[in-house]
Amino acid sequence: MLLFGAAPARAEVAVPPDWDPALASAVLTTALAFMAPRTLEPVAVPQLTLWGLRGLTALDPTLTVELRDGQLALRLASRVVATAAPPRPDSIQDWADLAVAMAAASRDISVAVRHAGTAGVVRSFFDELFNHLDTFSRYVPPGEADEDRARRTGRAGAGITLLSRGGAVFVAAVAADGPGALAGVRPGDRVLAVEDQPVTGQSAAAVFGWIAGPEGTTVRLSLRGRDASARSVEVLRALVPPESVFVERRGGILLFRVTAFNSRTDARLSHELERGTARRAAVGARPATVGSPSGLPSGPISGIVIDLRGNRGGLVREAVAVADELLAEGIVVTAVGRDPRANRIWRSGGAEIASDLPVVVMVDGRSASAAEIVAAALADRGRAVVVGSVTQGKGLVQAIAPLPDGGELFVTWSRLLAPLGWPIQGLGVLPQVCTSTGIDRLQLQLANLAAGNQLMAADLARQHEARAPIPVAQILALRGACPAAEGRDGDLEAAKFLIGHPAAYATALLPPFTGLTLP
Repeated sequence: MLLFGAAPARAEVAVPPDWDPALASAVLTTALAFMAPRTLEPVAVPQLTLWGLRGLTALDPTLTVELRDGQLALRLASRVVATAAPPRPDSIQDWADLAVAMAAASRDISVAVRHAGTAGVVRSFFDELFNHLDTFSRYVPPGEADEDRARRTGRAGAGITLLSRGGAVFVAAVAADGPGALAGVRPGDRVLAVEDQPVTGQSAAAVFGWIAGPEGTTVRLSLRGRDASARSVEVLRALVPPESVFVERRGGILLFRVTAFNSRTDARLSHELERGTARRAAVGARPATVGSPSGLPSGPISGIVIDLRGNRGGLVREAVAVADELLAEGIVVTAVGRDPRANRIWRSGGAEIASDLPVVVMVDGRSASAAEIVAAALADRGRAVVVGSVTQGKGLVQAIAPLPDGGELFVTWSRLLAPLGWPIQGLGVLPQVCTSTGIDRLQLQLANLAAGNQLMAADLARQHEARAPIPVAQILALRGACPAAEGRDGDLEAAKFLIGHPAAYATALLPPFTGLTLP
């Protein structure tokens, strides 16, 4: 029960429309119940609540909430405004209600807290709470949560990308197998009208908004093709994640640029790999060729390059599926957490594509999360050489909880381990060929690889022997072997060199992976 101090009695007043204590209590109860068994390190519900209540101080620096002499006290400057006996440590509902009661008491004496409303109080609670946990756990308020969900699943639309040029709007790209492609929309088409509404003078963004709408409904587009013929098509709107896989031919190399890992990344990459290469039925079969069905120039393929530079990550299952396309049977990544439900080993199935072609993965300091899973798996399993700089080092998995206010809670509940057992979090993926220490050093590395000497061997060995938790000084020392940097032209040149020099490629590869030792 909350007890007020010596403040004068107040007449009852109506609850302002921007303050909903029932909703605030429901949000905090749901969040605390979700977090308690899942945080990477154990934290008691009372401690989580006390951290969150510091959000009142963030809203109004004259307010403090502290636990002293067995009582929870709300202070305005030096004056005690309200006190309460702490509930039982395991009573999540009571702790949530107590936090809401403290917030309500703060509203009576603080203009800043009143102006914050329910949304502001809830957000400040989580902001302060997560200051004490890892940097990736977070609360996302309702509006931003809607946008996040749309990014993860895609927007209901035609699956096309538009651009403005010379006062007209054109189709720049069409998602393969998306609703636009199925309706016959083609890159280069000029958009004349949407539902008979002319698009003249409109921006590409505005026209894109006209095309978007509820999933399962149709939209009529009037188009003019490259041959100047006009036509009208009916497009059935669907949720289409943004295109994330782009392929091009560079001489004998198939270059795949993967910009994110959304719900269609694996299907797109698998499709393009199948089109761009031919499966070999037996070792020693002739080199793969690319023919006209792929839309790429024909000729023998000497290798595959996967560009993950700038890829911030995405869905773990898609990263595992992408790695599976190129791996024999075995471990891709392992998740280890405090909650038994967080522990999992993801494996590849063994039906690898283009098993006799060399693979190079390009990364940089912006490559993170799912991109790091792919790079680490292909490197640890001896299937690819990683080129570039050390990656970001985001190797934590978040569990997501929808909240009663429409927001979402992201709570880190497991660490990701590469196949050799080292943690991705903090360390990042250290490349076998480092391009961030200058062109002279890169040339020296490549010359040594061609001569059978791997200059990064000792650094790679130290990384692979590391086990969580790792001291910050050790992390910095390991990452310093190839400092994080943005991608550069030397990355692709190094990849071409490796594919063109089998002996150097073989030296750069790690020994084949044979097992996993968990910490």
